[in-house]
Amino acid sequence: MTPWREGGDGAANALAEQAEFAERLGFDSFWLPESHFTGHTAIPAPLLQLAAIASRTHTLKIATTSYLLPIRNPIAVAEEVAVLDKLSQGRVILGVGRGFRKALFRVYDVPVAEKRDRFEAALEVMRTAWSGEPVAWEDSDDPASPAIRVSPLPVQKPHPPIWVAGFGPKAVAQVGRLGLPYLASPIESMARLEQNYARHRDAMSAERRKLPIEVPIMRTVFISREETVLERVRAGLGAQASALAQSQAASIRNASGSSVDGWAIVGSPEQVAEQIELHRSKLGMTHLIARTQVPGADADAVEASLGMLADLVR
Repeated sequence: MTPWREGGDGAANALAEQAEFAERLGFDSFWLPESHFTGHTAIPAPLLQLAAIASRTHTLKIATTSYLLPIRNPIAVAEEVAVLDKLSQGRVILGVGRGFRKALFRVYDVPVAEKRDRFEAALEVMRTAWSGEPVAWEDSDDPASPAIRVSPLPVQKPHPPIWVAGFGPKAVAQVGRLGLPYLASPIESMARLEQNYARHRDAMSAERRKLPIEVPIMRTVFISREETVLERVRAGLGAQASALAQSQAASIRNASGSSVDGWAIVGSPEQVAEQIELHRSKLGMTHLIARTQVPGADADAVEASLGMLADLVR
């Protein structure tokens, strides 16, 4: 699940409290997105906030939905993820992505045209670092000089699970070519997801790669037996979709065209259970990442929804 309140003063404490609540309910993992320049809702350094969450939980996996590799030094990422995996005793899932906002790349001085190449190169460097192999030598002109290796290494071997957020045909094909699980966007319709997973499988087949076991799907999920509350949530999600339709990214504009019921799971416990089973049967879903920040519902309603969701998936 993802947090239902983000940003503001004391954000780390608020997020940790939500994670503790999720752990008590029996959820498997707690996910943070990465976002920049969005005011009080920004999460520019999710690993730091996950470290706070790790210190307050015991069994809950801690995860990123899309940690942006093209704007970072891959050795620094390898070191920080390894430290977080040690601190959490092997509970990290690293969801990575490329980013899409032109302003982000401009601020970080990264040419937009290079983001996919930088992403792929970063993954290769990180995996080398986590394997314990040398990432450099003390004297770059003398290969016989002492090797530079990253330490500490992650608890999980060979490294924490890597899932890749993909949005758009090129991104999904790249995920398949790399042989990694594809983490689907939360705003795409079932039909679009079926197309994307087919594209992902085709790319893996072309590279003779074994299909990953994990099929994670992110969906906005809200459960209630009160129709008036459900109507408010659907209206709020509809407004969000209308805002996304104005996005600079064509892939986001195209995805936002479907109805709310096409990309969100909202309804009574019975209706939500039916939709979860549909995602399992049509897409082979193994992990449902519940996006729980919904408009039109207060914190009490969201927590009640999470309690009913926990009962459904136990």
